[in-house]
Amino acid sequence: MDRPFQILGLQQIAVGAASKEPLRRLWVDMLGLAPAGHFVSEKENVDEDIVLLGSGPFQVEVDLMQPLDPARSPQVDQPALNHVGLWVDNLVVAVEWLTAQGVRFAPGGIRKGASGHDIAFLHPKANEAFPIGGAGVLIELVQAPAEVIAAYRGA
Repeated sequence: MDRPFQILGLQQIAVGAASKEPLRRLWVDMLGLAPAGHFVSEKENVDEDIVLLGSGPFQVEVDLMQPLDPARSPQVDQPALNHVGLWVDNLVVAVEWLTAQGVRFAPGGIRKGASGHDIAFLHPKANEAFPIGGAGVLIELVQAPAEVIAAYRGA
């Protein structure tokens, strides 16, 4: 299959819990990831701490999320592994091509993510109109900046 884009590598994982405290204790205190930021969105029902693993263009973001309102959707703590983010070299082309292949995307289209990169989410479930989904996993495609693309391509 001639794919007009390339998935370069892992950009992030997002984990959720009713409270971020046990997540911070594990990921920051026990595993030593570095705190890097904080993001809150009423629309996305999330209060998230951003921590980092590694450095440079291969750095991986780990989002530690708790819902602002546990009774409201989306429930960012269900499942605990909320989503996986993948660097892509050309997000617009990837979304167009994948959609034409029958891949289902979550509502919202391409938009700015919490880290400032353009993103789009593959829906975890397929449907009749789009027979390919994330096989139970919410997958975030993240537009890689030029330095990340160059690093993954060995330039």
